[in-house]
Parts: sequence; structure tokens; C-alpha cells
Amino acid sequence: MRTIVAQGCLALSMALVGSYVALSKPLLAVWPVFLLAWLRFGIGALAMLHWLRRPAEEPPWTPATHRLLFLSALLGNFLFSICMLYGVALSSATAAGVIMSAIPAAVALLGWLWLKERISLRQALATALAVSGIAVLSAGGANQGVASAAQAGRGTLGHLLLVAAVLCEAAYAVIGKRLTSVLSARRITALINLWGLVLMTPLGLWSALHFDGSAVPLWAWTLLLFYGLAASVWSVWLWMSGLRRVSASQAGVFTVMLPISACLVGMVVLGESLEPVQWLALAMGLAAVILATWPQRANQS
Repeated sequence: MRTIVAQGCLALSMALVGSYVALSKPLLAVWPVFLLAWLRFGIGALAMLHWLRRPAEEPPWTPATHRLLFLSALLGNFLFSICMLYGVALSSATAAGVIMSAIPAAVALLGWLWLKERISLRQALATALAVSGIAVLSAGGANQGVASAAQAGRGTLGHLLLVAAVLCEAAYAVIGKRLTSVLSARRITALINLWGLVLMTPLGLWSALHFDGSAVPLWAWTLLLFYGLAASVWSVWLWMSGLRRVSASQAGVFTVMLPISACLVGMVVLGESLEPVQWLALAMGLAAVILATWPQRANQS
């Protein structure tokens, strides 16, 4: 039962990530990137003040714990937010969903590069499929009636930034598994959000000085509140809670909820549509997820 609950936490976490990735598109029509990211971390910090208190049973921190917390915030919060928001702004919510389906393959690749884990033939094929899906998406966007070379360049840059966000999210997933062995899910969530707020504050303040918030409509403030809580609190806490009882490789299967959620929100809520080439790219991405995360049979002697 505990394993089922943990798996449910992982699935819900990725569904929330996919939804707020898609819903960042209308928010970016109101707020600039750095201000939106800063407000997100600020909302999370206010919501999690009581999670910052150190519990009596928590072991003393080692230098490695400090480094992992900072890296998790730098990659999974700060850089992910910038790359994801700019990527969505330059492309679309559905394109973000397609590219985010490469996360399991990216986790396997980073595990090979960083942790020296062996990549199986199936994982290698999954990585190739994910990369091919992104290439198909980018090539299709450049060939489907783009009005100008400038627009084509913006779309390509958006896709590249979303790929960078995928790598940041994969690194965050690997680091998170290590952190859950020494810190509670609540503490990890609050601490990496606090680091994210510190890192984003200079850029956020600079952006706020050039922004007039008096004309922001009520719906945008409401959506901002959901975005801040979903991105900084709920999705992170759910993911870290699930990782305590599920291995990082097994958790990868639940990232399939991210592209599905992002594409559904993009189509149903934002009115975006998937072109045939985007359906093909999404199918390739989901096939990569299945290949990378399908449980392997134990070797039989």
C-alpha cells in the first residue's frame, strides 16, 4: 500500500508539472520571465515558512548535503524555471509537452555521465527515440508555414531552451534521490525553494522596477497563485515523498504524466492544436518513455 501511495504521489507530481508548464504560457503574456519566476519562489517561501524549522531527529548536515541542496535549487529551480519559461514563451505549451517527454532518457544519460551507471541497449534506444522526436518537432516547426526566418529562429531557440530545461529536471531527479536519504520531503522542498528565491531575487527586483502591476487582471493573479503553489510546493513535495519509497529509475515511468498533462492543458484549456508532425514527435517521445522505464525481468539462470 505504501508503494502504491508513493507511486500516486509521483504521478500527481508530474501531472502538476505538466499543467503549470502549459499554464505558464498565458502568465508570460502578463509578466516578464524573471518577475514571474521570482513571484513563484516568493509565494512558495511564504507558504512553507513552517517547513523550514529543523526537526530534532534530522542528522547533522555534511558538506555534501549543502552542495546537493544548492545544486538541486540551481538546476531544478533556478535554471529550470528560466529555460522552461523562455522556452514556452518562444514556442508553445504543446511543444513543451513533447520535448519534456525526453526526461526519462535524460535521466539515464546523466546517470551514465555522472554516476557511471551502465546504459542498457533499451535505454540507448529510448534516448535515440527521444532525441529523434525533438528533432522531428523542430524540423516540422521550421517547415510548416513559418512566416519569417526570425520566427523560425525563435521557435528553434525555444526548443533548445526546453531541452536545457529537460536536462535540468533530470539532474534534479537524480540529486533528489540522494537528498531523500538524509532530509524529509518537506525540508527539501522548503530549502531548495528558498535557495531558488535567493538566486532569482536580483533578476526579479530588476524586472519589477520596470513593470506596472496595476493593470494585471484578477484571473492572472489567481493563476499566479496556483502556479507558485504547484511549482514550488505541491509538485516538489509530492515528488520527494514518492522518491523515499521508489527508486529513481522506477520513478522515471511516472514522468509520462508530464507531457500528457502539458499537451492536454495546451489543447483543452489554451486552445492549441497538435499538427501531424507534433503528434508523431509526441508518439516518439512517449515510446521513449516506455522503453526507458518499462520494468526489466530479472535475469534467470
